[in-house]
Amino acid sequence: MICNMKRFVAILISLCFCVIYIAQAREKKVIIGISASKPSSATETYVKSVRRAGGVPLIIPITSEEAELKAVLKVVDGIIMTGGEDIAPHLYGEEPIPELGKVYAERDEFDLKLIKMAVEKKLAVMGICRGVQVMNVAFGGTLYQDIPVQLPESRVKHYADYGSDKIHKIKIKKGSRLGEILGESVVVNSTHHQSVKDLAPGFVVTAVAEDGVVEAIEMENGRPIFGVQFHPEAFVAAGDDEFLGLFEYFVKEAGR
Repeated sequence: MICNMKRFVAILISLCFCVIYIAQAREKKVIIGISASKPSSATETYVKSVRRAGGVPLIIPITSEEAELKAVLKVVDGIIMTGGEDIAPHLYGEEPIPELGKVYAERDEFDLKLIKMAVEKKLAVMGICRGVQVMNVAFGGTLYQDIPVQLPESRVKHYADYGSDKIHKIKIKKGSRLGEILGESVVVNSTHHQSVKDLAPGFVVTAVAEDGVVEAIEMENGRPIFGVQFHPEAFVAAGDDEFLGLFEYFVKEAGR
């Protein structure tokens, strides 16, 4: 009788622990780090988009201290590399042309360290606008410093006012991560004058504009590491759900 009672108590305790574990798992929120575009801030549209997708946004201040970045990467489940300034051409082996825009050396160093460390730690990473360019440069690719000058045959308007206005169509590769979420084509906003030129080893192009300019890339090995040249967060933050699935997919993958 006593043995049976002890066994019953042990089973009951185990069941209690299982219930507690399941409850905690259900309550666990996915934390998404957002790379700062200024010393300690980022555009609110990124924050709103992560929240709408069910994640918890955490802005990562610009720093060159690896110890700080390591501490942050222990906390977050995924990283969004945000838009912003041009990337210094010497980082991909080129001299600047006159049309190069403003560069931010401290941010270049921060972004490159952050994305390399995040990928090494096997975190999910999504790059947006400058973020996809940082992704390409970090792993050995190059950029067009200025599309109008270096691709004069292009008739696509790649630089327009930032916002939720849809400017031009992109063609998406069937079977790609982006294709599964958005379909084979979609109209996007566009606020960039630079883009991916030579693709980094280990990546594939998953979307292009009608002039061939790269609009999205992803890592070949199936890991959730990808980037887009447009600004989906502008739509999502404005209440347009067409691109919400992109953030929901990212938050889901980051939480695995």
